[in-house]
Amino acid sequence: TTGNQTSVLVFVIMGFSHRKDMKVIFFILFLCLYIITVLENLIILLVINMDPVLHTPMYFFLRNLSLLEICYISVTLPRMLVSLLSGDTSISFAGCAAQMYFFLFFGATECCLLAAMAYDRYRAICNPLLYTEIMNKKVCMQLAASSWICGNLVALGHTTFIFSLPFCGSNMINHFFCEIQPVLMLVCGDTYWNEIQIILAAAFVILTPFVLILVSYGLIISSILKIKSAKGRYKAFSTCFSHITVVTLFYGTAVSIYIRPKSSYSLDVDKVLSLFYSVVTPVLNPIIYSLRNREMKEALFKMRVKLFYSN
Repeated sequence: TTGNQTSVLVFVIMGFSHRKDMKVIFFILFLCLYIITVLENLIILLVINMDPVLHTPMYFFLRNLSLLEICYISVTLPRMLVSLLSGDTSISFAGCAAQMYFFLFFGATECCLLAAMAYDRYRAICNPLLYTEIMNKKVCMQLAASSWICGNLVALGHTTFIFSLPFCGSNMINHFFCEIQPVLMLVCGDTYWNEIQIILAAAFVILTPFVLILVSYGLIISSILKIKSAKGRYKAFSTCFSHITVVTLFYGTAVSIYIRPKSSYSLDVDKVLSLFYSVVTPVLNPIIYSLRNREMKEALFKMRVKLFYSN
């Protein structure tokens, strides 16, 4: 103890402990969602690796996205499932910091990767003749690597800053994982300027890739409108539909969570929003890409045929 401040060594993640009657239902539901998400994304990874037709820049980024989704959901759900099963909701100070770091790492990387995917679609539609030359393997690797590096730097900065602040009093995190806002509420003293710094940093991380996505799609729409045939316009737009849907789902909830003051923070509402972007979105993304993509559906069919005849 230093003065009246006590160093917190262990946090307690409250999760959905107020609904003990729903404990079994929550466990079954989250376990199913986790298994489905991992299987969906593993299938996408397998299909892309097996089919040479899908060895293009768009599917290179989709492969990165699928790997990200597996990592992203694995940061929160397994820990939640263990807590629901064992009843132990405690997490060490270091464990909480690690969970926040990895969650921010994969989330920020996805922000950047979605921007890279928008740039890829822009090049494919606006510069079709030079597309393969511009989006060569080296460029794709650089864009993907930059996304992962940026995600790491953002997560490292945020986590180091938050967990260097003094914690005292309550150690109860009213959330289902170590999310920024609930953890920040346990910091001693006035956190107004800390909060402003975090909001500004989050706004930069979230909005910079989002602005790049908007610019890319502004140019894409302008290019599509110049296509004379309705069929050509539909074909060009359909190649972007899956990406637009995923961007809307991801950014819609991320903006509502991170870019606002603590005074407007609502525990129940934010738990639902957090569930949506950390659990539901990773489940939906593979479905969106698979159902809306003719090449993916054909590749899935070929893989099923190969597996059927090989047995």
